Amino acid sequence: MNDMTAAPAESLIPDGVAAITTIHFALIAIVALAAIAVIVIGMRLKRRRTHAARKVEENAQDAGVAPRQPDPAPLSEASLTEPQVAPTPAPAAPPPPPPVMPAPAAPEEPATVADDPLRDEPVAAAAPMAASPAAEAAPASPITDMARPEDQPITLLKGLGPKLTQKLAEHGIATVGDMAALSEAQAQALDAQLGPFSGRMTRDRWLEQARLLAAGDRAGFEAVFGKL
Repeated sequence: MNDMTAAPAESLIPDGVAAITTIHFALIAIVALAAIAVIVIGMRLKRRRTHAARKVEENAQDAGVAPRQPDPAPLSEASLTEPQVAPTPAPAAPPPPPPVMPAPAAPEEPATVADDPLRDEPVAAAAPMAASPAAEAAPASPITDMARPEDQPITLLKGLGPKLTQKLAEHGIATVGDMAALSEAQAQALDAQLGPFSGRMTRDRWLEQARLLAAGDRAGFEAVFGKL
């Protein structure tokens, strides 16, 4: 009887081990299938995200909007501890060149005597408004440079130059006496023959000058026409 009861118990042990092993294999298979399912689902989700990102980028390009750039990678500890090198300053611009001064203009050449027939003729001195007290008080003194006052050269008259002297000499007027002897009509006729110098006789009062000098009244001459 003992032998009969022991035999069934020993026969049940292999069946229990087989069941546990089967359960273990089943659990491993389930975990493997779950892992495979997770991997497949993850790949599909990644593919969908990639497709969605590509679609968003295409839509942004079509709309003319720049796609969002990925965030920059965070700085590493090594880059944070490295000293920051200051950028090299740009070289300073060279100073502007000094301004170029224009060359001085060449002085204009004066007109020649041939261009201006009146250039060599002196301008008659302006007659003083009134004689000075000293000139009025001084007695008239005869001119002693010549034997006779009327023989003095015509060049003593104010306003006469070389050309006018030559013109007057051509008409027989060489001394102050020759000029003083002219009448008003003769003086006007002579003035009309002086060409470009016409009008100088009246303007410079040659008759008055010549008559004072021919009379030997040097003080009176200098009081009116200036010093000889």
